[in-house]
Formats: sequence, C-alpha cells, structure tokens
Amino acid sequence: MADAKTVELFNCSVEEFYKIISDYERYSEFLSEVKSCKVLKVDGNRKLVEYTVNVIKDFKYRLWMTEETNHRISWVLESGDLFKVSNGYWELVEEAGKTRATYFVDAKFNLFVPGPIAKALVNVNLPNMVSSYHKRVKELYGK
Repeated sequence: MADAKTVELFNCSVEEFYKIISDYERYSEFLSEVKSCKVLKVDGNRKLVEYTVNVIKDFKYRLWMTEETNHRISWVLESGDLFKVSNGYWELVEEAGKTRATYFVDAKFNLFVPGPIAKALVNVNLPNMVSSYHKRVKELYGK
C-alpha cells in the first residue's frame, strides 16, 4: 500500500472549492493525467465515476464517490485495471473565508510495483495535483 496526505489552504470559499472537486466530468480540463471522467450512476449521495488516466499508458478505473456537500468527498474503488485498492477523501473546513482542504489517498496498484516505487508515484503526483487545483481556483474565481 502507498498512502499520501496533504493539507492545503485554497484562496476560495468552501462552496467554491467543493464545486471544483465534485465536478468530476471537468477534471480533464485541469488535471493533466486525467483523459476523461464520466458519472455512470447516481445513488443518493453516491456517484459511480469512471476515470480514464494516462500514467505511461491509458488506464481506467471506477470509484464510488460519497458526497457530503461542502464538507467531504470520500471514495472507494469499485473496479479497474490500475488499482487493487484506492480509498481516500477530501475534507473541507472554512478558515477566514478560505478553504483548508485535507486530501488523503491510500492506493495499492494492480500491477507489481515495489512498495517504495508505489509510494513515490503517489507522493510525486500529489504536489502536481495540488498545484493544478490552485490554478483552477484562480482560473474560475480570479483569486
């Protein structure tokens, strides 16, 4: 297993940031490794989302996203060809008009990837992803 966690302060309201992280079908517009995202099924506050990502080659996987509006989005792996396990969450807290966002992911790859390399893959991608979210906030809200 490889896990990673970060806490970031985003220059937007919790509602604004929640709109970005819950708009799965627009991820490909600002997350470079995401080729496409499709919501396949909605079941109450849960959505089954299919991701197509490019990490050396294209991979597909499906996550059940559980949404707690303007507070938390958590996920668990439903199926896919990249991960055996992919669980995680975004947790959002208002802080002086900004959003303190905690991101956590715990992943185990389907392919044989030695532990230290898996951890490096998960951790190296994290700063790039966080930077992409900061750019998206600035692009959408000018902040």
